[in-house]
Amino acid sequence: MMQRFSGRTALVTGAGQGIGFSIAERFAAEGAHVVLADIQEPLLLDAEERLKSSGYSVSRRRLDVSQPDQVDQVVESIAQERGTIDILANNAGIAWEEPFLEIKDDNWRKMLDVNLNGMFYVAQRTARHMKDHGGGVIINMASTNGLVGEAKYAHYNASKGGIVLLTRTMALELGPVGIRVNAVCPGYIQTPMSEAIDDPEFVSGYVKHHIPLGRVGKPQDVSGVFAFLASDDAAFIHGECIVVDGGQLAF
Repeated sequence: MMQRFSGRTALVTGAGQGIGFSIAERFAAEGAHVVLADIQEPLLLDAEERLKSSGYSVSRRRLDVSQPDQVDQVVESIAQERGTIDILANNAGIAWEEPFLEIKDDNWRKMLDVNLNGMFYVAQRTARHMKDHGGGVIINMASTNGLVGEAKYAHYNASKGGIVLLTRTMALELGPVGIRVNAVCPGYIQTPMSEAIDDPEFVSGYVKHHIPLGRVGKPQDVSGVFAFLASDDAAFIHGECIVVDGGQLAF
């Protein structure tokens, strides 16, 4: 595999499983030292062990992205240990179904605290560091749900829509200081989070009626796009939201 990230440090949030783990694995396979960050300690430890067993250079930080003080501490500790943070894969997020009329106030706040506020905290703190060290690359995890609506996901959709405009505004402000910013908008990707929400019958029907390529996405379908956007091959791609959905939005 190409070694496009040799000598670079990448921070990946939500790295314990699913797409986050796949992103971390891809960056590590291409030569980066990857700092795995996740709130779930057992998943974090397992992810670190799996990647180290493959011979990759990784370390870990437990992180609740919704807590700005924790974000400050983690970014500062990485900067002190590694000198620079070259790449941020801003991936941590949560999701669950809840009809609009039944969404509890606490659930609304939790979704936005993790998915949108947490995305902002990590991006801002990392960008401050990047600005002082010659620039870098930030890739935010959005969703097709940030571009179109889906019933029973008002809080999730709102958080992901916010990420789309956060990304574009970051691009306007951070481009001049050497920080390239984009977002990825996956469609239906099969992960532990999606499997906890949807049964196989629903998935089969969804694929049949909504995905022209005829299959659900895999984490590797998304991590490859993150790797491309982080690489010099994407040096003039900035402020974009790249859709990875098997054709779902083509309808």
